Amino acid sequence: MTNDIDVTRNDGKSRYDITVDGVLAGFTEFFHDGGPGRLIFPHTEIDPAFGGRGLGTTLVARAMADVAERGEIVIPVCPFVVKYLKEHDVPGLTVEWRPGDREVGEAAPTDEPTPGDEGVGNWRG
Repeated sequence: MTNDIDVTRNDGKSRYDITVDGVLAGFTEFFHDGGPGRLIFPHTEIDPAFGGRGLGTTLVARAMADVAERGEIVIPVCPFVVKYLKEHDVPGLTVEWRPGDREVGEAAPTDEPTPGDEGVGNWRG
């Protein structure tokens, strides 16, 4: 069975949403830090009902690619986004590390019992 997975930027809620067959499965939040085109990513969540599918990685990968395409700057704070950016090169993406965020992200527990969906938190859909 093939699932239709889509990632879209939701400026109204300041986040990127990931849907599976049209159902919201997760999101990664962002907010502007005051400078034009500078986005802080503080939090990522995947609905536990969709866990174990690698949706967290898909979500962040597509969000980072979109930010790069828009010419915006990422300031990663969310441990999952930090981990993703440490492990993956995103062509054209500018990343600004704030003092201490990389170390905090590296030390934070981002794994869950089912591999591939780090960032699963208290689902707030």
